[in-house]
Amino acid sequence: MKIYLTDMEGKEHELMATEEWTVMEIIREGGIPILAQCGGSCACATCHVYVDPSWQGKLPEPNEEEVGMLDGAFDVTHDSRLACQLIFTKDLDGLKVKLAAGSV
Repeated sequence: MKIYLTDMEGKEHELMATEEWTVMEIIREGGIPILAQCGGSCACATCHVYVDPSWQGKLPEPNEEEVGMLDGAFDVTHDSRLACQLIFTKDLDGLKVKLAAGSV
């Protein structure tokens, strides 16, 4: 299983994904720099990513805590999510995300 991550330079990385890990953990395990200062506790927005529009309907809706953290992030769009709140499942095999400014 894999996710595809586009870094800040526009380079796409194919990352091996482990089921039940967060997308943030998968990015870190793949050796891609991501701030994620709170370590995944949804207490910051430094793991902000943009989800490819083709995946929007396949993800669970963000909870209130995630929405609140995104309110303080920069350059938030309707595709914005926190990577620490996206739990990878087999249904997300092939997920495409892009690092947002402030996450590196």
